[in-house]
Amino acid sequence: MTLKYLIQKEFLQIRRNAFLPKLIVMFPIVIMCVMPWVMQMEVKNIVVDVVDIDHTVESQRLVQQIAASNYFIFGGQKGTYAEAMKDIEKGKADVILEIRGGKYLIAANAVNGTKGSMGSAYLSQIVSAPVSTLSAASVLTLYNKQQNYKLYMIPALFAIVMMLMTGFLPTLNIVGEKEAGTIEQINVTPVSKWSFILAKLIPYWLIALFVITVCLLLAWFVYGITPAGPVWLIYVLAMLLALFFSSFGLIVSNYSDTMQQAMFVMWFFVVSIMLLSGLFTPTRSMPQWAYLTTYINPMHYFIDAIRTVFIRGGGLHETAHQVLALAGIGTLMGCWAVQSYKKNS
Repeated sequence: MTLKYLIQKEFLQIRRNAFLPKLIVMFPIVIMCVMPWVMQMEVKNIVVDVVDIDHTVESQRLVQQIAASNYFIFGGQKGTYAEAMKDIEKGKADVILEIRGGKYLIAANAVNGTKGSMGSAYLSQIVSAPVSTLSAASVLTLYNKQQNYKLYMIPALFAIVMMLMTGFLPTLNIVGEKEAGTIEQINVTPVSKWSFILAKLIPYWLIALFVITVCLLLAWFVYGITPAGPVWLIYVLAMLLALFFSSFGLIVSNYSDTMQQAMFVMWFFVVSIMLLSGLFTPTRSMPQWAYLTTYINPMHYFIDAIRTVFIRGGGLHETAHQVLALAGIGTLMGCWAVQSYKKNS
């Protein structure tokens, strides 16, 4: 019965807060409706200047191919390489293609390394492919056949929403009570540490259920994207990730004395966990020492599993390793959250 009233107290505090209910509703909506349009690694709108010294039929066909590509913006033909280089220096062009004596020179502006390398790679494919013949190679796409980048990023956005909603809110909860002095009233009661921590965690687990439901509905309603695998497994993965982040948030708050201190510590760990998880870049591309951190990174297990379920249609058998890892890490952090809470009798 004590736990029931403690949970009621938490929900009353959330409801009486002028900001939190709006944040809980609006944050997943904004993330799901805006971020899939802007978070993509596909490089487009690469401005290309062409220096055509040959002026042959073949070179003109190549120029037309570049101008017709969806990835390039044709910056025009320049008389000399030096003239095209001035556009690079002024930021008006990204890549230069010089055609001289049947040979091709590609010069890319690598200030933006990704745009420079991808732009030169795209242009190299056009230059090296025969203009008038079809390629003999064929590509078979097994999953995400339309190569829709939103289908790849939306499961990752689930992870970001869960991380911020179930990580930061519990962190600020206990620290806020410390600063207000209300936690001293709990410390002098016979409420056990387990009851107190569970009362802090359960409301945010319920919020996690609400948030993941909103995200799934928005993915279906706005983008027409639905999971290829079982929906219940997505909820299981989300709850395990919520267990970790809410417990971790309470650990940080238990060791923090002020809200500012808790925010800085939490932000440091959250950014590190996110960037090392494989959310944006493949983990195999990391140095070996950085790749080893993925073995204790719950975000990595969650992203790997939810993309397997969402895109490939995998089930519990295919994600058993990730589920067990999330459950183990989450349980460990939950026990740590209880032990780190110092209750004065």
